[in-house]
Amino acid sequence: MIKFTEMPYQRPDIENLKKKLAEATQTVVEAKSYAEVKKAYFEFQDMEQEMETLFSIAYVRNTMNTADEYYEGEVRWLNETAAGLIPLTNAWNKALTTSPFRKDFEDEYGKQLFKLMDASLLTADERIIPEVIEDADICQDYSKTAAQASIEFKGESRNFYGLLKFMESTDRTERKEAFEAWAALYEQISPTLDKQYSRLVELRDTSAHKMGFDSYTDMAYIMRNRFDYTQEDAARFREQIRTVVTPAVASIREKQRVRLGVDKLRFYDESLKFPEGNANPIGTTSELVDKAQHMYHEMSRETGEFFDFMKEYELFDLETRPGKHMGGYMTGFPAYKAPFIFSNFNGTSADVDVLTHEAGHAFQGYLAMRSIPVTALCGSTSEINETHSMSMEHFAYPWMDSFFCENAEKYKTSHLIGAIETIPYLVSVDEFQHEVYAKPQMSAMERRSVWRNIEQKYMPWRDYDGNRFMEEGGFWMQKQHIFLYPFYYIEYALAQICAFQYYGRMKEDREGAWNDYLRLCKAGGTKGYFELLEIGNLLNPFKNGTVEKATAHVMKEINERY
Repeated sequence: MIKFTEMPYQRPDIENLKKKLAEATQTVVEAKSYAEVKKAYFEFQDMEQEMETLFSIAYVRNTMNTADEYYEGEVRWLNETAAGLIPLTNAWNKALTTSPFRKDFEDEYGKQLFKLMDASLLTADERIIPEVIEDADICQDYSKTAAQASIEFKGESRNFYGLLKFMESTDRTERKEAFEAWAALYEQISPTLDKQYSRLVELRDTSAHKMGFDSYTDMAYIMRNRFDYTQEDAARFREQIRTVVTPAVASIREKQRVRLGVDKLRFYDESLKFPEGNANPIGTTSELVDKAQHMYHEMSRETGEFFDFMKEYELFDLETRPGKHMGGYMTGFPAYKAPFIFSNFNGTSADVDVLTHEAGHAFQGYLAMRSIPVTALCGSTSEINETHSMSMEHFAYPWMDSFFCENAEKYKTSHLIGAIETIPYLVSVDEFQHEVYAKPQMSAMERRSVWRNIEQKYMPWRDYDGNRFMEEGGFWMQKQHIFLYPFYYIEYALAQICAFQYYGRMKEDREGAWNDYLRLCKAGGTKGYFELLEIGNLLNPFKNGTVEKATAHVMKEINERY
């Protein structure tokens, strides 16, 4: 194993990959035994891992610096090349799914792998290669637009992350000024973002119709491997949130208004939970990483081993920089069995959230890459993946005194409030996307109106204090998932409901809750969503009553703390 900075990158030999894939496909078609099929599958998987690793290296280095023309060019080339492989990949998937030895493979590795292949055959085809390539190119353009956006504030050019700390200032005037700058930052790039998103919606709608779907929504559900629930189920879950969580959050907001001593809670007040200031972590980036290492050693043998590996091989890029891709993520380098954590530290409690949330993803990936032989089954559906990460945030509570010292309890209160008050926003993003793809010809201003109406439905307290751009519905633009990962967002809400279940059990039986969580992590994506919920000893969030049961103890604790 080598450090991330030492990992070599060169363009993969695509012609050789094509040759090997065609040969493997032919072997499966002509196979006379399951042993032949299995051998062909794992031999090609080795090549696939090498390509995925090179793709991940290029992607990470591109996101570390969106101005780096070399890696931007490599990612664009890789996206185009991957799209060009669709016919060969489809032939491979078809050979495997129609093989007389499919049942043998399923008996040994489970049915989920073939469900994934069946879904891929429904949503990928050479007919949509032009749309796939252009979609990827526009996503690259969007990432660059968002990452390089900046605005003057207090004598310095600042990006989104440079404004966040000021938006948590104890000085209300400063909070408002930072909010106005933040809104202006998005307003100044909104013509570009509108144009990019309009084209993305058009491309995705065109792809769906070419593939025989009535709408992109239908296609996206299959692409996101939503085999266990429907659009109607999602709508009913959103309604549970509106009737259970929205009123609960409204009561928290009122308490916050009183605590802050303001006549009306504005958007720029929402981030400040305590009038004397929020809890911010103490220490430099390297010191926070050291504290995380200590925490994970005490948490369990497995987490200690995992974090030592991450630190030894420098599998992080944590600090914000000009031109760096927004947000945070975890990815992996399968050839090295190594996860990687990317984020934008900004001096707020969100920095610690990264060391728990993204580390939850990375921990699961670390375990799975060492225990699950089929690479495609190491990761699960997003609903489960986010359960790994969000639950880890709560499991980390006992160690927060290390990060926040005397403000540890304040952090835990803020984090718990943040966890529940975010849920209405999460389902708002989901409903927005359903509305957009139901009417793909909507204008930019119509989309903003749709967003504002949805926002008022799930977050009736939201008040932008007359900021025209936000009052018109411009807030949706700050969520990169809407551009880059269509329909990926309700998963966070579903996962938080599950994380709250683990947290509730933690308070009574930490060891039992941890063992359930560890079992879920180790299962990876070997089963479907509902089956994995059972493996993790979790109630199904879609069932009536689950949302109320999962959040009741959280609201009780918040009312006691706040």
